[in-house]
Amino acid sequence: METTTTNISSSLSSSINSLFSNLFSSLDNNLYAILDDLTFINTNIFNNKLFANLTSNSPTSGILLISNSLVFGFLIFYSIKLLISNFCIVNNLESPSQFIFKLVICTILMNFSFYFCNLLIDFTSILSSSICSFGESMFNTKIDFSSFVLKLNTILLFNSSIDIFSLDGILKSIISIGFFNLIFSYSLRFVMIQVFILVSPFAILSLCHNSTSFLFKSWLRCFISLLFLQILISIILLATFTILPSYSDLLSKFLYIGSVFALIKSNSYIKDLLGGIGIDLQANISSLSPKF
Repeated sequence: METTTTNISSSLSSSINSLFSNLFSSLDNNLYAILDDLTFINTNIFNNKLFANLTSNSPTSGILLISNSLVFGFLIFYSIKLLISNFCIVNNLESPSQFIFKLVICTILMNFSFYFCNLLIDFTSILSSSICSFGESMFNTKIDFSSFVLKLNTILLFNSSIDIFSLDGILKSIISIGFFNLIFSYSLRFVMIQVFILVSPFAILSLCHNSTSFLFKSWLRCFISLLFLQILISIILLATFTILPSYSDLLSKFLYIGSVFALIKSNSYIKDLLGGIGIDLQANISSLSPKF
């Protein structure tokens, strides 16, 4: 009886380990490679055909056609306020010459909004790439998520099989959950960067009136925080690659776990420093859950 129970427990444990080993191998080989494409955004984001049509620099097509039409809306809005000021007091009403001057300047800048976004993305990409290139020259290995996962598997002694009930198995499970969080969070970041690019003409145009200028400040803070996130990620990855030669095996494992959580919380650090929006998956799910 005891032998039968032992055999059943052994078979069940073997089946669970085999299941998780196949899952981890599939994730390592197929899923984690896209983290680099999601995280390190460059000007290739404009190369998507449909997105390029929306972000055309022509003032008579795409988003710029709508934003240029909105210029007349601001002009009508100011004209109505100016007319009302003849009958009652209107606070913070600019002179017609001042408003027209600001409207002309904002309209010109608005039509170059996608070019400015391109410059910001290119600057961020060059800076993050420079940090990774510096690390590559120091450690003779690429500083990216693919190398990061490979190094994690090396220190966890994970090749084709792993005991899920061992310390290494538990650590590997925690890492996999953490990377899933990163994939969804960075996917949200990728989408939100595209959204902020698309609304950039409207954000710049909002500067033409005092009552709407706050929209530009909020847009700029959110857009920069999303872009600068990849600079912090590059620094965290660079710091992570210094861990293995300096500490014992067990301490290195926990430090690598810490680096995964640092990557997960990196958006919160940027948000605390610069402001902006949150892309943390766990926080967003918690905000959607019912409150009792």
